[in-house]
Amino acid sequence: MELRHLRYFVVVAEEEHMTRAAHRLGIQQPPLSQQIRDLEAELEVQLFDRAPRRIRLNAAGEVFLVEARRLLAQADEAVLHVRKSARGELGRIAVGYTSSAAMHEDVPALLRAFGTRYPLIEMSVQENNTRTLLDAVQAQQLDAAFVRSNVERYPSLRSILLSEEPMVAALPVDHPLAKTTDPIGLDQLRDQPFVLYRQADGPGVQDRLLAACRSAGFAPQVAEDVPRLLSAVTLVAAGRGISVLPQTLRCVLTRNVVYRPLTGDHAFTTPLTLAYRETPTDSPLGRFASLADERRHRWASS
Repeated sequence: MELRHLRYFVVVAEEEHMTRAAHRLGIQQPPLSQQIRDLEAELEVQLFDRAPRRIRLNAAGEVFLVEARRLLAQADEAVLHVRKSARGELGRIAVGYTSSAAMHEDVPALLRAFGTRYPLIEMSVQENNTRTLLDAVQAQQLDAAFVRSNVERYPSLRSILLSEEPMVAALPVDHPLAKTTDPIGLDQLRDQPFVLYRQADGPGVQDRLLAACRSAGFAPQVAEDVPRLLSAVTLVAAGRGISVLPQTLRCVLTRNVVYRPLTGDHAFTTPLTLAYRETPTDSPLGRFASLADERRHRWASS
C-alpha cells in the first residue's frame, strides 16, 4: 500500500463519484477505478457500495477513511518537519548565561523573540560562571552563552557584542559618598574597601575593573572576594565594602545599596557578549546567532 492509494481513496470517498474524483486528482477514470480495486484487494475488504452512477462508503470504508486521513496527516506533518529541520527551524539548542548577564534586559528579550519566531526549536538554559560557560561552549556541551567578557582567550569561538554597558559604583546606604546624587570618579574610591568578584583563570568584568583602577593610579583594597556579581551586591548591602558593577544591577537590594554612575577619564563599560560555536547559518544555532545580530543592530539604532 502506498500513500497515493490512500489519497485516491479519500478523494473518491469525498466525491462519491469516480469520474469527478478522477478529474479532481488529474488522472483518468479507469486507472483510478483500478487503484481502488487494488486497494480493496490488498485489504481483503470491500470499502464501497457501488451503484451505476454513484459509489458510496460502506461501514468498513467509513472506518478506513478515518485511518487514511490520520495517516496522510502524519505523512504531511513528517514532510513539514523534515523541511523545517533542513532550514534550521526545528531542533534544539542549549544556551547558558551568567547571573549578571541574565539580568540585562536584552537577554530575556532575545530568548523570548527566538521562541516566538522558531517555536519548534527546543531551548534549554543554564546559569554558571563565565569560564565554565565558555569552556562548555568550546567543548560543544553548550551551543552558546551570554557572558560579560570578550572571548579572546577562546579563538575557536565566535561572538556577537550585544552592548557595552556603563558601570556604576555600589555603596552601602550609609556610606558618605551615598549622601550625594552626583556621579563618582573612580579615583574617589581609591581608599575604599572593595568587594571584588574575582574568577581565577577566567575572563569577566573584573578584568576591566582592575585595568581601570590601574589607569586611575591604584590597586583596589580587597575586603571580600566573591565568585559572582550578585554576591558582591549582597556584601555591599551588608556594609562589607563597596563595589563597581554593571548598571543593570541597580535594581538589586535598593533599600540597602545606593548606586552612583561613574564619571571622568576612568569611567568604563563592560560588554554583554553572545559567545557561540561555529555553525551553519541554517542550523538552529545559526538562526539564534542571526537573530542576536539582527536585534543588536536594532538596539544600537534605538
